[in-house]
Amino acid sequence: MLDPTIKNLAATGKNFGMVCVQLPNGQIASHVMWVDADDDHIIFNTEVHRAKFKAIEVDPNVTISVWDADNPYAYAEVRGRVVETIRGDQARAHIDALSQRYVGTEYRNAIQSERVIVKVAPDRQRVNNL
Repeated sequence: MLDPTIKNLAATGKNFGMVCVQLPNGQIASHVMWVDADDDHIIFNTEVHRAKFKAIEVDPNVTISVWDADNPYAYAEVRGRVVETIRGDQARAHIDALSQRYVGTEYRNAIQSERVIVKVAPDRQRVNNL
């Protein structure tokens, strides 16, 4: 189960997340992302051709930090594993919903491959100043 404080931080407002994955060459890649959450997962949305998605197909371990847009000293960290990916119309609708929340319009960037929702189950969670 995702800590309710973390769920609230990730699922509301314009609070950005930093998704960290290990690339196949051993380097760590960090990506600032729009984030979301449900009761059990911290969630992000990407495209299947991107390096971060290819990396999690090889190694599903990720760390996601989310900070409060109004107070970046208030943040949460979730270390966990990708346990589910969802493609198709549901993934497209999700990126439109995230875009509405973060910028106030449907997602306008060109989609180069296919959108995918990535659900991360927490192994370790912590909050600071929340």
